[in-house]
Amino acid sequence: MDRRTILRLGAGSLAATTLSGCKTFDFLSNPDDPARGILLSANRLTDAAQRLFQGRDALAPTYSEADIRQPMRPNGSTDPQAPDYLTLKKGGFADYRLTLGGEVAMPLKLSLADLRAMPQQSQITRHDCVEGWSCIAKWQGVRLSHLLDRAGTRPAARYVVFRCFDALSTGLDGPQFYYESIDLRTARHPQTILALAMNDAPLPVANGAPLRLRVERQLGYKMAKYVKSITLVSTLSGIRGGKGGYWEDRGYEWYAGV
Repeated sequence: MDRRTILRLGAGSLAATTLSGCKTFDFLSNPDDPARGILLSANRLTDAAQRLFQGRDALAPTYSEADIRQPMRPNGSTDPQAPDYLTLKKGGFADYRLTLGGEVAMPLKLSLADLRAMPQQSQITRHDCVEGWSCIAKWQGVRLSHLLDRAGTRPAARYVVFRCFDALSTGLDGPQFYYESIDLRTARHPQTILALAMNDAPLPVANGAPLRLRVERQLGYKMAKYVKSITLVSTLSGIRGGKGGYWEDRGYEWYAGV
């Protein structure tokens, strides 16, 4: 089995046992269990090896338009119901503003028109979901590195955190909105873009409108949809459970490379 299959089976098993209340693999959700620590150490070694052999700027495979043979299957949530999102959607996202702040020299607040006025990049790539399915689609948007250069990253910046409009669950403190993170190295990868369009049409709501992240060398859950804000931080410890993302705080791998 390849690495993606192993990760999919492991993450799927964890999700299934968590939802069913099964106690068989409770050690996976216990951060203090030695067995979980061993598995996480193996993940870190795998991530380091992958980065070493792939190289800093190794590209994900790209395809031709003839390879786009089916509609892009949506991953994750498909129709956010947050009041602020519904208001923006009703207005065609004319009032949408992406904020970029944190460890930057100049915080940004950008409309969709601002983003569309920037240099655009198109790429036809394969989306690999942790559930095991894949789809090929054409994505168009602005390189995340362009925004980082415009904002100016401070020396303390190490991670880029994305907060989103879609709530995947509800906790004691209210809706649990999606959040995800990548490191600066990944954020500056030449194929890491904030997508505004898919298959030569405006990004559909089901696929993350008005703006979604594309990180082509990683699994689908890393590619945050319905992006509301971007924050550069020095550590992930203060982001919810401290693991770097909604699913990571529930036992999934953080790097999730393919």
